[in-house]
Amino acid sequence: MKSKKMIIATMVFGMAVTGSAGVYAGTNLEKISAYLNHGLGFKVNGSAYTPVDGNGNKLAPITYKDTTYLPVRALADALKVPVTFDGKTNQVIIGKNDGGSAPSNGGSTIELSVIQYTAAQKQAIQKAFAQFKGFETAYAPTQMTKGDAFDKVAASDDGVSFLFKHMRIVISARDYSGGYASQAVQLSNGVKAKWYSPSSDKQLLGFNLNDRVVTISSQDKSLSKAQLEKVAVGVAKLSK
Repeated sequence: MKSKKMIIATMVFGMAVTGSAGVYAGTNLEKISAYLNHGLGFKVNGSAYTPVDGNGNKLAPITYKDTTYLPVRALADALKVPVTFDGKTNQVIIGKNDGGSAPSNGGSTIELSVIQYTAAQKQAIQKAFAQFKGFETAYAPTQMTKGDAFDKVAASDDGVSFLFKHMRIVISARDYSGGYASQAVQLSNGVKAKWYSPSSDKQLLGFNLNDRVVTISSQDKSLSKAQLEKVAVGVAKLSK
């Protein structure tokens, strides 16, 4: 029997490609018939692993012509390897690019780190969400900009706040953008978000994630909009 190969497939990368969708589809995409392989399990460094998307939904690998294709972002996160998409060159960048950091869409460099929560921190996150009836499912950011550091999680009257050295992420049932002028943006995973300013010196990024709203800001203004948009993609259900 022909041995099956395991490769990382950029075709299921899950990031938006800039430019004309019509032209891109007509010149680079080829229609195929493949199978979602729900029966294939994974182990990463000896531990069971289930690939999930940015919303925490389970992902299945694709089997096509005796080759198994894995979702590259989910696998890269599991292996703690940074992964980005360069819209200019239409390339998926896994790890560092040319010995440096991964490029952002604007040409500057953005490097992310996977957040490694301790068992105690995960317990604190679950406890914070458990205070809200009908809102108990815990969500958390999975990545931060390189050099940032997670401080603590805290529950407020209407949501759960994740406090970092350079940013604050609030996951709530409330949309704080009401009454403020906003600028629509699309995150690299296709999610629609918006920037708005409650005051002249504060800019917040908000987007819907299933039954809740995520709001991200850099309290010390050390992180750019592009950096916060990259971090936003990694907010997902808390892994066990």
